[in-house]
Parts: sequence; structure tokens; C-alpha cells
Amino acid sequence: MKTNRRNFFQTLGAGAAGLGLTSLPFISRASNAPKQDNDDQLLQIGDSIAIAETKYGKVKGFILRGITCYRGIPYGADTSGKNRFMPPVPPKPWTETLPAVWWGNTAPQIMDNRYANAYSSFADHWNYDDVSEDCLKLNVWTPLIDTKKRPVLVWLHGGGYTNGNGIEQDGYDGENLSRKGNIVFVSINHRLGPIGFSDLSIAGGSKYADSGNVGALDMVASLEWVRDNIANFGGDPGNVTIIGQSGGGAKVCVLAAMPKAKGLIHKAVPLSGNTTEAMSQEYSRKVGEYILKEAGLSVAEVDKLQEMPWKDYILLANKAAQKATAEIGAPGMRGGFAPVANGISIPKGKFYTDPNGLSSDVPMLLCSTFHEWNTTRLSQELENITLDKVKDALKTSARLGTGIGDKIGEVVDAYVKAFPTAKPAEIMALVNSNRKNVIATADAKANQKAPVYLAWFGWQPPLFDNRMRAFHCLDICFWFANTDLMLTHTGGGKRPRTLSDKMSGTLLQFMKTGSPNKGGLPEWKAYTPAKGETMVLNDQSMLKDDPDREARKLI
Repeated sequence: MKTNRRNFFQTLGAGAAGLGLTSLPFISRASNAPKQDNDDQLLQIGDSIAIAETKYGKVKGFILRGITCYRGIPYGADTSGKNRFMPPVPPKPWTETLPAVWWGNTAPQIMDNRYANAYSSFADHWNYDDVSEDCLKLNVWTPLIDTKKRPVLVWLHGGGYTNGNGIEQDGYDGENLSRKGNIVFVSINHRLGPIGFSDLSIAGGSKYADSGNVGALDMVASLEWVRDNIANFGGDPGNVTIIGQSGGGAKVCVLAAMPKAKGLIHKAVPLSGNTTEAMSQEYSRKVGEYILKEAGLSVAEVDKLQEMPWKDYILLANKAAQKATAEIGAPGMRGGFAPVANGISIPKGKFYTDPNGLSSDVPMLLCSTFHEWNTTRLSQELENITLDKVKDALKTSARLGTGIGDKIGEVVDAYVKAFPTAKPAEIMALVNSNRKNVIATADAKANQKAPVYLAWFGWQPPLFDNRMRAFHCLDICFWFANTDLMLTHTGGGKRPRTLSDKMSGTLLQFMKTGSPNKGGLPEWKAYTPAKGETMVLNDQSMLKDDPDREARKLI
């Protein structure tokens, strides 16, 4: 399972935060959008504009550059109080038309020091608004409110299972892809961290049986909303692609394995995040016991946890998880709070093991970046590191797990052989960002009948003296045709836009047909474990057979 990207950047002294640029799409031409040949009005909003029906009541949005937009539509009720730790329930119907013109609340999470590092804030400028437990909201971009059945894309944000929201980066904006592909774009917020994944089942009994997975059940509820309502927004509930990055990529894999999501997902796209199993319930229940102990509550008093202010509860639960992990260790690379293999909402064991099982008919497209965990992005000093120092640094790399030790020299030398023109700093990033997890997911999914396609993103931006490289999160704006909007990741202009045009066209083709071919990239063969077919994405993209296989196998 992927680690939380923000935790990684914070270890570099980089607080992941924003510069308050949420309104940027309103004040500049949207990224990659066609230029206007006239000076017509760009924004329309009014009493009779952008009215749509949902099963809970009418919503009113606005029209921006020809795309009809809705922000903060409720798909579930407030999750505070008696609803905390409980599966989501539908929102209370409303009678007046609901103004859906601003983003819904960000799920509860610790916001302290999000702006701690100026360079990181400049590069990523995370967008955050009000934080509360009334966070089950979604956003919709659609070309038109009509009866046409357009493909639907549902975006699951990153941040592990702990941080983030559906619009935290400008590159998440759905306007351009909706326009380009004539599709409906949906992004969601859902419960995170201890609020979304505290397994209290051993203490709370049947009432809390699914408490460890309510954040995942929120995502299912959003897909049920899409099934029941998206036709009213010009979308096709029978053609839904889920896509996520980092923790959102792992969410894609988890949803594809959840029985309650059966029939709600038709294509799946995990980016820079993946998993083939959920967290051990033995561990999650132990954390639940520590939470009660930390709170000074008996088993009979578990309901009192629903009454605590959310920030107090998150801080308490995080402390309890740290103590539990210190005693029993964490499963794999992830501890704390994440989806739980409880055998109820999420199956135990490896995902995709049954060739004819759940999601066996769902095509998958996976992508990772060359330098996911690139330590030089904000560090000039590390740019000139030597190979000997790379080997020393990687001996204790948490991302490589245990047992690598003295073998690291052989691993580094193998990556140098595979990438002879790479600088030592790039080699360090390539090793730390190795594709073992993404290959494991591709191998597992290849066990089923639907095709799997694998990509590896290597494009590097000319920013920060070329130190950024193909870092974690960079490819998102390429898939969504937003390279001129996410300027602090790409620099903007023709070069990134050219690759973005091909990548976004390919994503749209995959949404429509289940195949990425004829979207703008070279012929893309389905992945097989034997050959490892991989589309390397760069200024000149090409299909290669498992280009890092020999080096990767040494890890």
C-alpha cells in the first residue's frame, strides 16, 4: 500500500499546503482550453440557469466557458454525532433549490503547518476550504444538462487515507476534460483518517462492525449517487470510470474489490498508488483497543467517542495508533488508519485472485512516475550527491522495506546499467520509486479476463533548475488537460500541452471503449506478466517491454 505523500514531503521540510489559488479558474483562461475568438460573456449564473434534478431535490450551479458546473452537492448526510463511525446515510431531502456553487467541506484532518515550507506551497498550492464532518459532497462538470448519455469519470483524491480533498490542486479541475471529451467529470470528498477508518468492532459489537471502513463506504455511496442521479446531468450511469492518484489510486483498487461497488464501476485507473489487499483486521482492532485505552473509556462507553470534538478525537486516535504500532508493528509499510479487510465490506486476502470474480470484467489502466519520491525537488544540496552516498542513504530507506541492507550496492549498480545517462540523484529517486507495487497490482489484475494497461511517466519540467523531475503528482494535470492551469508543476506552454493532449485523449478513449488505443499515443498493447508491456510517457512516448525488470527484481 502507498504511503502518505504529504508525510514524505514533510520529512523534507515541505509542508503540503496552498497559496490560496482556489479561484484561479475564474480569473484566467482555463488550461488547454481553446482560445476565444470573441469577447462573449464567460460566466453565467442566475435563478433559471443550470438547474438540475437529484433524487433529494433540485440544485443550481453555473455555466463557465460553456461547461455547466456544480459544487458541493450532498450525496450523504452529516457524519458527526451519532453518525460518526457509522456507514453513510442519504442526505435529508430539500424543498428549495440548493445553491451548488461552492466546494463542499473538506473532511476532518489535521491542518496545522500545511503551509510550513514556502517552496512546497508554491509548487503544490493545496486548496483547502472549511473542514467539518458534514463533508459528503461532490462536484460535477458537464457539457450540458440533457438526456445524452456521456461517459462519466469519478475522481478520488490523494493524500493517503488521511489528507486531501476533491479539489486540493488546480490540476484536479474537471472543466477542460469535460469539454474536450464530451464527458461528465465528478470529484468527491469522503471521510478520512481516524474519522473514516477507526475499527471499533471488537469493542462496539455489531453496531460498529463496519466502523473501520466507513470512509470506503462513503466512496461507494458516491458511486450509488452517480448511478441514481448522473443521467440528470447528461451522464451515463452504465459507463463509469473511477480514477485516483496516490492514496486515490489505492482507493480505486479497494473499490474494485468491494462487493457493494459491483456494477457501479466499468473502468478503473489507479495512478501512482495501488494495493492488492486491505489492512489486517488483527492490527486495526488492536488500534481500536488502544483508542479506548487512550480515551480512558470502557467497552461499554465506546459511544462517547462520537461526542468528542473531531480534532480532539483525531489527535487521540493518532497517539493510540502510534502506541499500538510500537507494540505490535505495522502491517507492511502502512500503519494507522486505512481500509480494513473485515470480510464484510472488504474481502480478506489478495484482490483479483478469482479469474471470474468481482471486477473481472473491468479494464484497468495503471500509471506511476519515474521519480515518485524525488528528494532533490526542493533540495539543491542533494542534486550533486555521489553514487557512494546514494548507496549509503538507501541502506536505511523506509520505502525499500527491510532486508535490503548490504545488497543495496548491487541494486544501485543495476539501475545505473538500466539508466546509463541518469545522474546519481535520479538513480536514488528511481530506486526509491521502484515499480514493485504497481507491477504486483498489474500481475494480479492480469489474472482476470479484462485487459490491463501499464504506463510509466517520465516527463520532467524545466523548473527549480530541472530538479523537480517526474515527481509524485506531476502526471495528474496531463491526464486532465490542465498543464496550462497547473503551471507550478509544468511551466506551461506547448511542450507539456503536446504530451497532455495525447494522454488526455488516451484517457478519454479508455473511458469510452476500455482500450487506450487511438487516443493519440503509439499502439498500446495490453500488459502481460511475461513481457511487462509498458507505455513510457515522455515528449516521445513509446511502448517498451518491462524496461527496469532486471534492476527491480533485485529489490
